[in-house]
Amino acid sequence: EFRRIDFGHKATGTPQATLKFNTSVQPIFHKNFDLVASSLTDYLQRGYSIYICSDSVKQTDRLADIFRERGDKIDFTAVDRTLHEGFVDHTLHCCIFTDHQIFDRFHKYNLRSDKARSGKVALSLKELNMFEPGDYVVHIDHGIGKFAGLVRIPNGNTTQEVIKLVYQNDDVVFVSIHSLHKISKYKGKEGEQPRISKLGTGAWEKIKERTKTKIKDIARDLIKLYSQRKQEKGFKYSPDSFMQHELEASFIYEDTPDQLKATQEVKADMESDRPMDRLVCGDVGFGKTEVAIRAAFKAVADNKQVAVLVPTTVLAYQHYQTFCKRLEGMPCKVEYLSRARTAKDTSRILKELEAGTVNILIGTHKIIGKSVKFHDLGLLIIDEEQKFGVSVKEKLRQIKVNVDTLTMTATPIPRTLQFSLMGARDLSVIQTPPPNRYPIQTEVHTFNEEIITEAINFEMSRNGQVFFVNNRIQNLMELKAMIVRNIPDCRVCIGHGQMQPEELEKIIFGFVNYDYDVLLATTIIESGIDIPNANTIIINQAQNFGLSDLHQMRGRVGRGNKKAFCYLLAPPLSSLTPEAKRRLQAIENFSDLGSGIHIAMQDLDIRGAGNMLGAEQSGFIADLGYETYQKILSEAVTELKNDEFAELYADEIKAGEEKISGEDFVDECTVESDLELLFPNEYIPSSSERMLLYRELDKLELDRDVEAFKERLVDRFGKIPPEGEELIRIVPLRRLAKRLGVEKAVLKGGKMILYFVSNPDSPYYQSAAFGKIIDYMAKYPRVCNLREQNGRRSMIVKDITDVDSAVRILQEMVSLG
Repeated sequence: EFRRIDFGHKATGTPQATLKFNTSVQPIFHKNFDLVASSLTDYLQRGYSIYICSDSVKQTDRLADIFRERGDKIDFTAVDRTLHEGFVDHTLHCCIFTDHQIFDRFHKYNLRSDKARSGKVALSLKELNMFEPGDYVVHIDHGIGKFAGLVRIPNGNTTQEVIKLVYQNDDVVFVSIHSLHKISKYKGKEGEQPRISKLGTGAWEKIKERTKTKIKDIARDLIKLYSQRKQEKGFKYSPDSFMQHELEASFIYEDTPDQLKATQEVKADMESDRPMDRLVCGDVGFGKTEVAIRAAFKAVADNKQVAVLVPTTVLAYQHYQTFCKRLEGMPCKVEYLSRARTAKDTSRILKELEAGTVNILIGTHKIIGKSVKFHDLGLLIIDEEQKFGVSVKEKLRQIKVNVDTLTMTATPIPRTLQFSLMGARDLSVIQTPPPNRYPIQTEVHTFNEEIITEAINFEMSRNGQVFFVNNRIQNLMELKAMIVRNIPDCRVCIGHGQMQPEELEKIIFGFVNYDYDVLLATTIIESGIDIPNANTIIINQAQNFGLSDLHQMRGRVGRGNKKAFCYLLAPPLSSLTPEAKRRLQAIENFSDLGSGIHIAMQDLDIRGAGNMLGAEQSGFIADLGYETYQKILSEAVTELKNDEFAELYADEIKAGEEKISGEDFVDECTVESDLELLFPNEYIPSSSERMLLYRELDKLELDRDVEAFKERLVDRFGKIPPEGEELIRIVPLRRLAKRLGVEKAVLKGGKMILYFVSNPDSPYYQSAAFGKIIDYMAKYPRVCNLREQNGRRSMIVKDITDVDSAVRILQEMVSLG
């Protein structure tokens, strides 16, 4: 009894009426712009109107640029949404084309489940900071203590939730949930118990001061290094050419936001006249190579040569393939040097390099040898820098006095991470995974033939391939025999670094072309082999590998849109050393996409952090814990910037002075209150969950983040109770108070007391921010009054019964003048 419409060529029943659509599919252009132009011109002459759909406005702008630069007169309407496939409607005389088909790109579906999945990753990263009772924690003001849980204490007529910390002699500190940002988990050297601080002795302050002085000495050297870089004149590249646009538009995937940002930062560095030194830290398979290709082509467009330094022969060949494929049809010659090239090839390449006919040279550390002479080197790209030793880096330093340098890595070594955290190097982090990527399922097992057979059989059943890593060359034949015995139809090949380079290249190439199902290899596959069809990796004796090695090897799979598996085979956990056990647990836990930087932090934690310029620094970290050390580090750098190196950072400081808000005088604003501000037990029963949410709320600054936080709360736990709403209003209260130069805001007994900058001679008292306070007082003399007690200046505002009214008053103050 219902009416039904069937879409398709054949109806399922007997149709009463048929609607015909007079359409045809979008022609295939294969990026051939002569074909695109002639086809679109033909449609326009026949009176058709042309619409080009794209998810990104940039793409349609690029298209318009390409037409303009070619001299084609093609009028089209850009549509800021796209379809999966374009079509021509002959009845309405219009062409609805899609940019991804013109450029031969892969079109990503935007499913709601993608969004749901991306939300999950953030939670597991937060679990990093989960506190358990008994954990060591660091309070920036009081030192190292033990976490004793969330407790409720009566406060006047209300109760408040606070965090209990226990110090030496069982002294207790209760920390308000508005000051959670002052607490961090203690991360020091592995296996060493920290000394718990004693309250009231000033020892903690002394440690902090001593550390700051030492850090300043180290940082001073780094800043000098950085200032030399700033003063050196490098080559200033010209803005993007139309060929650059065409290259970027022909990337077959959609850029992730981070990838786009990293590309823009690299290009901006190249277009400035000081030498670039940028580290791009992106997880395995998140598109760092594409950023490098774009940078390399930009250098070539200005007649400069590019050197790409990679750790292994196999990777040199693979990068050579990738660069050639991406730069096909561009006026650019790519070559590679490694021990796999014949002497004849090598001498030809070196001649062409010196003459300037080779634009991009990819190679292992052979390319920094004495015999290699560049005609005009403009850009040096280093892939996986942690694989190179100190001597190679020293040689590079001599080459790159004023050559732009781009370093890429998935898991930066502690020292590199430190350099970037210090600001002695620019850092771009690529954390968003490409669309349709799944986390890699990671499992730790003991060596078991059944598991290996099952894993290989499953992968073969879906036409995939398997990497089997075993770092002892002598066992490779035994393992091959075992696999063939259990799976007779399995095609196994063996690859390792002691083979002849040509033979190894042939095997890798055969594996890429799917001549084999299993590649049994040593860790040569670790760096950069990109085989989307291989989605299972088995790592034997996994306990013998470092954390970043395991992460790198795992990154060889899961590069397509198939679910990937990683099996770590190790002896029973009980027989391993504590470090090995922690490494395997870390790699199993951090299997989310984009966790490379967290693995690097964990690595820092397990190995103990080294010094940026030597070895004398790990002691500080044992005394202070890693996060507190980082806070003091950034304070030290800021102080150096503002005092000793004020001239060097004059532009930065000037930009800061132009913001005349009180934030320049106040680092943080603490809030005290006797109001009931918490999430009740009935609303969120789990105390660890409440703790997590309090920490998250404490870190929020912007209104839009607060709104998103509230939406998540309502979604998970239902309507927010009034005391929860009040707690959330503390975020805008603290932000507004900071803008007015308030160091502490107290809401007690129906009043609000605002304590201003404690130094009475501070320029704050001549600033516009303090002017607003005076204006408000002049406007409402009955409600508020200024006072000075023991040298502290403060202001009392009457009739404040809740956080909401306090926020409204601060908003009014901020908007004055």
